[in-house]
Amino acid sequence: MEIHQISTPSSPDSAGPVRRYLRRIFWDEKLQNIPGMLFLLLFSVGFGWANAVFGLKVGVLIIAALVGVLVLYGIVAYPKFGIIILLMLAIFVFSIIRLGINFPWGTAVDGVEILLMLGFFISQKKNPNWKILKGPVSTIIIIWVFYNFLQVGNPTAESRLAWVYTIRSVAIVMLTYFVFVYQINTIQFLRLILKLWLGLSVIGALYGFKQEFIGFSDAENEYLYSDPLISDLLFINGHWRKFSIFSDPVAFSYHMVVSTLLCVGLISGNLKMWKKVVLGVMAVIFVMAMLYSGTRGAYVLLPGGLIMFCILKFSKKILVFAVFAFSLTVVLVLMPTSDPTLFRFQSAFKPSDDASFNTRAINQKRIQPFIQSHPFGGGLGATGVWGVRFAPNSYLAKFPPDSGYVRVAVELGWVGLFIFCCLMFTVLKVGIDNYFQIRNPELKTYCLCMLLIVFAYNLGNYPQEALVQFPANIYFSLTIAIISVTRILDQRERKRLTS
Repeated sequence: MEIHQISTPSSPDSAGPVRRYLRRIFWDEKLQNIPGMLFLLLFSVGFGWANAVFGLKVGVLIIAALVGVLVLYGIVAYPKFGIIILLMLAIFVFSIIRLGINFPWGTAVDGVEILLMLGFFISQKKNPNWKILKGPVSTIIIIWVFYNFLQVGNPTAESRLAWVYTIRSVAIVMLTYFVFVYQINTIQFLRLILKLWLGLSVIGALYGFKQEFIGFSDAENEYLYSDPLISDLLFINGHWRKFSIFSDPVAFSYHMVVSTLLCVGLISGNLKMWKKVVLGVMAVIFVMAMLYSGTRGAYVLLPGGLIMFCILKFSKKILVFAVFAFSLTVVLVLMPTSDPTLFRFQSAFKPSDDASFNTRAINQKRIQPFIQSHPFGGGLGATGVWGVRFAPNSYLAKFPPDSGYVRVAVELGWVGLFIFCCLMFTVLKVGIDNYFQIRNPELKTYCLCMLLIVFAYNLGNYPQEALVQFPANIYFSLTIAIISVTRILDQRERKRLTS
């Protein structure tokens, strides 16, 4: 992944002051005294007694609790460790849920986010850097989050509980942008994050292959047949749509698309040939896995992202690549086939022949008068699962948004839609500006990759709700943050070279 070696001065390590602070309040002040020693002694005796009386299970639970405490401490004291945990949890959370482990894992991810934010504020106390709250991207994110919090007082909202459950995935997760920008302060950590991203994506893709060629596990089969609506949605033309380790085929396919674009962007950089070959193989694996998901909305994202790539990296070589890719796409779309996977791919480029696309168009036309007459929308969480759960008899609970943009317009009104569009525009504009201003070729390549991913997420948010599910909601914030981080690191390197 090392495209061009640079040396960046290490920023003050935020883990130091946080670690010292936690050590002081927990160890020095609470445990390193007579009452603290008595507590530790009683705990040790109690642990041995519980293990002897109730058996090994209780002992394992106590050890698990202790490990959990250590992990929580690590997330706050070592925020970079916490970021790695968050990125991994965002990928694996639904596969863990399907194993039947009875624990609120969605809330656990929220807890990691809150702990990272706690660590962020503790770090700011010792090493303040409030500049990250300035700038167009930070400003529009703050406006977006603030507007979502104001929705708790929306007079047209049918349920306040729906707001409580929805605010986490819509607004609070966006605050991790500031954590990422503050903590990703070296190019070495940025490389590690991108390697982790690709590694986790390979695991997800290979598990999708396992589902396609070997079959589903017992837990997955139980999930598929637990609700007739699930089988109706995922079993199409005699073929199961694959979801791998993700929540559903949409989340799976979208992550494969953005991972493919990450590979394409990295290949365009100054890499050694063997690394380009490895990335090319990964890209092919991701594309094949995406096809097995059967998500037509995702099929259009890859060509869209490649068009953006050709515009930003325009050259004779890129033009030849674009002509070849376009010709191949035309052949795949027009060629006759009996393969269900390829047939579904072709249908994505013929929306007028798609009954579900036409149904969505009718629904969107039907909801337009409501959007026009409700500038602040019907309240956060008014549609979808939370609308059905907390206000089942409301008008919006029965409306299927089937689109991130439509959902924003319905729940947050045309005012919220305007803010959301400004957010997307600002991120893309700043990203393009950064791309052409960054001088370091490695950072320039990383910025390009993130631009392609943001653009793809932006396109994908129209046919599906792309940005409210794991892992997209976490990785979208990460992507925006890396766009800012690449510029910050480049400016730091330039300043060092000129000083």
